[in-house]
Amino acid sequence: MQGVVVIKCGGSTMDLLPDAFFQAVADLQQAGRRIVIVHGGGPAINGMLERLAITPRFVNGLRVTCEETLQVVEMVLCGQINKRLVRRLTQAGARAWGVSGIDGVMLTAERTPKPLGLVGEVKGVDTSIPAAILERGYVPVIAPLAVSADGAETYNVNADVAAGAIAAALAAERLVMVTDVPGILRPDQDGAKTLVAETNAEEIGQMIADGVITGGMIPKVQAALDALSQGVSRVVICRGTAEELRAVCAGQTAGTAIKAGVPKGA
Repeated sequence: MQGVVVIKCGGSTMDLLPDAFFQAVADLQQAGRRIVIVHGGGPAINGMLERLAITPRFVNGLRVTCEETLQVVEMVLCGQINKRLVRRLTQAGARAWGVSGIDGVMLTAERTPKPLGLVGEVKGVDTSIPAAILERGYVPVIAPLAVSADGAETYNVNADVAAGAIAAALAAERLVMVTDVPGILRPDQDGAKTLVAETNAEEIGQMIADGVITGGMIPKVQAALDALSQGVSRVVICRGTAEELRAVCAGQTAGTAIKAGVPKGA
């Protein structure tokens, strides 16, 4: 969909996003950009699990989701986090509409064969709901939950994976993954870390093998590569400041840009 920018807001950044970020989204919307936001909510989910004496578990940066955990995930993502984002966007002057991947069977998934419990692997994206919301002049704010094809099961979906699938289905021009680090960081010989300004699939595979990319960054880059392979032209991992968001939408440099093909200087 021409002019669409999908922004994935990580749960770790939710309380750190300044008013200027939401103002930038509002300004971009008013300038004619079609913005879609997909959000996580990891720290808030962990906080609620702690209050309920349920121990969070992760495998390779992905949450293990039992039935009890799924109930908490649904409550926190669809309620607390989704509506907080809608409220902050509204305060900034944007028009926002909160939904989840369950609504309208937007996201269909199958249970992952990995030992993650009720975690879904996205098998289909029905774009009619976000497209209709965009056409009405709103920013869709999407919580990453999915249902089975028959509607019988609800699944927790990693927000990076959901954002990549939605961006690909909408043929978005940009996928911006907002996180709590500047982008992909590579250690130097002196122990300092340098931002990787641009990279591609081959380099990412090597950085994973070398232990440069670990933990929660792995599903981010994998979702980015999936989105690129399905037609998204550019994926950027960044902190998501107002300046970076505007720069990405203008095709300028910010964070780590992941592109199909060979990066500059290779």
